[in-house]
Amino acid sequence: MRIGITDYVTPPFDIEQEALGEAADFVFLNSENEADFDPDVLGTLDALLVWHAAIGPKTAQALRRCRIVVRYGVGYDAIDVAALTAAGIPFCNTPDYGTEEVADTAAGMILALQRKILSYDLACRSFVSGWQEHVQPPLPRLSRLTLGVVGVGRTGTALMQRMRPFGLRLMGYDPHQPSGHEKAVGYHRARSLGELLAEADIVSVHCPLSPETKGIIDAEFLARMKPGSILINTARGGLIQSLDAIHDALESGHLLGTGLDVLPEEPPTPGLLIDAWLANDPRFAGRVIINPHTAYFSDHAWREMRYKAAETVQMFLGEGTLRNHIVC
Repeated sequence: MRIGITDYVTPPFDIEQEALGEAADFVFLNSENEADFDPDVLGTLDALLVWHAAIGPKTAQALRRCRIVVRYGVGYDAIDVAALTAAGIPFCNTPDYGTEEVADTAAGMILALQRKILSYDLACRSFVSGWQEHVQPPLPRLSRLTLGVVGVGRTGTALMQRMRPFGLRLMGYDPHQPSGHEKAVGYHRARSLGELLAEADIVSVHCPLSPETKGIIDAEFLARMKPGSILINTARGGLIQSLDAIHDALESGHLLGTGLDVLPEEPPTPGLLIDAWLANDPRFAGRVIINPHTAYFSDHAWREMRYKAAETVQMFLGEGTLRNHIVC
């Protein structure tokens, strides 16, 4: 078997080798830009593992021998599934890795912002007198609040499980989950996104990026959130229409804080929120957490992702079994 790997995961491919066996040979394409891929090399591949690279009709047509394309991660908005299907190549993703890590990060951001842990850490460095009396009201008890989860799939459910012991009221909005899902998981089901935004003190977004959800976090979304609420996004950067709208909501005080592991552009480009964050603007001190799209990562998740993606290739080439098949 000749297996192509587009980018990011660099040699040696020992984890992929373990999943696929000694019969597998690997070709590192070493580019996120499909224009760099040699069509002659693509034509020799039996399977292709993809990280950041976009896969369009040009690549699909060049994969003359390829029997399957698998994305290392969950999202596949950069993959032209229709083009692969037209070329007779099934496409699969790897949705069941890093669930714990992303949920843990979202939970950590919630606690850090709601309990004002970062804000206190920054503030107490400059006290000129006193100590314990420097409290920062308003600061409601966590168990009196409502956590609203947009997208109650694997990660959204995992977040609810982590936050349940804190006593929050759990609320979810996900039109793609079947009736009764809320009873199995244990949350109040919002009938609309507007209902959730109006009631939730903390909103954590865990939906995939699609035409339906692209840019969903916009000025209207933020305006519909409760005053003094918290926004968390550890899902996809493309869910945010504009970071400027988040900046404005923070500046006005409508948002208490925000935790973002993903951004519309990565690395971030200059803008109101990014500029204020970089400058340690005191108006936003302790109210903005930005991580470099690393919520998915742990040593265990990294191995799990690579092994499972390669295992998906092995299952199809060796057994004819398609796992996590995406149908356009």
